[in-house]
Amino acid sequence: MRPIRPEDAPAIVEFHSRMSDRTRYLRYFSPYPRIPERDLARFVNVDHHDREAFVIVSGPRIMAVGRYERLGPDSPEAEVAFVVEDAHQGRGIGSVLLEHLAEAARENGISRFVAEVLPQNGGMLRVFSDFGYQVQRKYADGVVHLGFPIAPTEKSREVQESREQRTESRSIARLLHPRAVAVYGASASGQGIGAAILGHLRDGGYTGTIVPVHRSAERVAGLPAYRSAASAGAEVDLAVVAVPPDGVADAVADAAAAGAGGLVVVSAGFAESGGEGARAQRALIDAAHASGLRVVGPNCLGIANTDPAVRLNATLAPRLPAAGRVGFFSQSGALGVALLAEAERRGLGLSSFVSAGNRADVSGNDLLQYWQDDPGTDVVLLYLETFGNPRKFARLARRMSRVKPVVAVASATRPAGLAGDLPALDTRAVTALFARSGVIRVDTVAELFDVGLLLAHQPLPAGRRVAIVGNSSALSGLAVAACRANGLTVAEGYPRDISPQAGAHDFADALADAAVDDRVDALVVVFAPPLPGQLPDEDADFTAALGSVALAGEKPTVATFLLGTMPDRVPAYPSVEEAVRALGRVAGYADWLRLPPGVFPALSGVDPAAPEIDGSPAELLAAYGIQVEPSGAVTSVEEALAAAGELGYPVALKAAGGSLRHRIDLGAVRLALADEDDVRAAYRELESAFGPQVLVQSMVPPGVACTVEVVEDPAFGPVVGFGLGGVASELLGDLAWRAAPLTDRAAAALVDEPRAAPLLHGYRGSAPVDREALIDLLLRVGRLADEHPRVRALSLNPVLARPDGITVLHASVEIGAGGPRPDTGPRRLSSA
Repeated sequence: MRPIRPEDAPAIVEFHSRMSDRTRYLRYFSPYPRIPERDLARFVNVDHHDREAFVIVSGPRIMAVGRYERLGPDSPEAEVAFVVEDAHQGRGIGSVLLEHLAEAARENGISRFVAEVLPQNGGMLRVFSDFGYQVQRKYADGVVHLGFPIAPTEKSREVQESREQRTESRSIARLLHPRAVAVYGASASGQGIGAAILGHLRDGGYTGTIVPVHRSAERVAGLPAYRSAASAGAEVDLAVVAVPPDGVADAVADAAAAGAGGLVVVSAGFAESGGEGARAQRALIDAAHASGLRVVGPNCLGIANTDPAVRLNATLAPRLPAAGRVGFFSQSGALGVALLAEAERRGLGLSSFVSAGNRADVSGNDLLQYWQDDPGTDVVLLYLETFGNPRKFARLARRMSRVKPVVAVASATRPAGLAGDLPALDTRAVTALFARSGVIRVDTVAELFDVGLLLAHQPLPAGRRVAIVGNSSALSGLAVAACRANGLTVAEGYPRDISPQAGAHDFADALADAAVDDRVDALVVVFAPPLPGQLPDEDADFTAALGSVALAGEKPTVATFLLGTMPDRVPAYPSVEEAVRALGRVAGYADWLRLPPGVFPALSGVDPAAPEIDGSPAELLAAYGIQVEPSGAVTSVEEALAAAGELGYPVALKAAGGSLRHRIDLGAVRLALADEDDVRAAYRELESAFGPQVLVQSMVPPGVACTVEVVEDPAFGPVVGFGLGGVASELLGDLAWRAAPLTDRAAAALVDEPRAAPLLHGYRGSAPVDREALIDLLLRVGRLADEHPRVRALSLNPVLARPDGITVLHASVEIGAGGPRPDTGPRRLSSA
């Protein structure tokens, strides 16, 4: 899709000639057999302000046109219309055009669309009615007159996201369920990467057709070779490209001519190699998208689908893990083979696997869309090095995690705060951010498999009460300590140690009792090898006793079993700490799943069209209903007296330095100055100690000092932090964080989560503060951060919370270039 251009005139005429008589009549309300020159000139020449038009093209061929035209100078209304070629009607193209036209119109000050549609044009009427806008209809003179505001609504966003999920999911499904695979770069000698992948496809039992493409060879790897993929006569859905970078363009063109839906580009030498490679990568993606192809890679390991009906191994790994119900995404190509080998060693069966390499197009977000509805996938594992579209990842993860668990290896390391002395997010805060989105974040690949095994084979725990059963008091003691470290509670009556001399029957009875104990939500089983001669029955099968309980599926069971081989589907770990840590991660996810998701409440007094202010933040904050107590900056005693007189006594004086403004303990603040003499004396003291720059502010009733922060996180975009003020809280990093925008439940949790939060609730006889006022403030800050990409950081400090409300005493906002927000606006095919 692109804006129309004057040189499109011949293609528009050709497009018009392909329309059926019915389509022309429904669009123009008349037969309109040909376009007059005057109309044609008007169609292709637009000002992109009062008149806009977009075309959908495939190569040189125009498939659809959508346009709007403002109804008079500076009118807030515009007429919208679009037409789609007969062969492509009913594919959602009209809804995409409407999304983009609405966004372009809003940017140009248009707030409402009108349209005229013939009653028999049911497809067009459905496009408008199904979009989620509040459409008003009126029938007059044989025409349906439609009108609707084009501001996004909750319903229109839901419709947009649902369509996005379906289309992205289908594009990935075609890659993972190909009817035929074309392979470029497989040598006739059997040497090289292309030959290896071809061999893996063939030997892995791929059920479709393999099409080796070779310039001269008649056979490659024992298979007939073809000069082009199209000449094979097969329905090619996927092309695997393992040729040098300068030959990739030819492979793209050949795959497109064969009707492929996507490419797996294993070839290296693109963006990872420097500037020239980055330009080559951009050209690759542009060429692929122009031909309707999705791209996995370049510089990737490949993709796989273990479904017995497919058995696709288009990777550099000679063997795949057994078929299972875990979807695995790895950004790293180099590490991919090792990850697959480890999954096989750990007995973790996979449903599908994708290595994205440079992630120039297909990303983990696309796979989340696919796996959400994939009936063969129950658990998703992600190995992430960077985030291409953090906001979209957070949104998809929240939705996906309500359906299927998502485990991610993702760095908790974050850069320092983006504005002055704003805090950086520590490891605990980052882990909490993932958890609040439903994602189980782990630090290492080993933990990824630890948690994945548990989720793949065991039910979720109903709570955090753990029964510890074993034959070793030493191991049981370690399990108790590990439970405490991972937020788990040892259930009453446990640990339960059986004698080292106890037989398998006694062990099975102890496990069975724990499994049906109403006080228990999960089991940790520890077993050390008995010493020689301790067991009355040396052939006792203790692993079978464990398997009978663990496979019953009633309560999750993890084991550290230092004897024998565990039955399949029993999560076994080499150490107690690893077993309990995995259980703790899963228990946290189960806790999140039990919580309602929350809603985005309507906020009064908010102007979403508020401008971003490069100077004082007060106007921007006021547009979101956030009032900052007025203050004045002065550099002399005369200016201080004038400011105090204007504000009205009593006043406060504060040293203006950002780190000193709130430091009463350092003498940087003077309160309750009643008259000019007090102001003179206070100013001289502050000037002598801290310099001439001083803030003058009206006195307000005292309260509990709080702080609200916004910073940009690389995994979640803008995040909102809340904590209590004071040096101790800052030193301890006692801030809670949530991704913006905030739901009502997220804002309430922010208020209650800091360790110092009891000070807000009436600690030691003090009156509880107005909690609802704090929640309302956080909701407004979250919405501001979400809607204004140029706000790189924000700080409200201090915010005084009292029983009768709140007062914001100081605000600072860092305005910069708009951060990337590719998750806003209409649908786009991009490297997000």
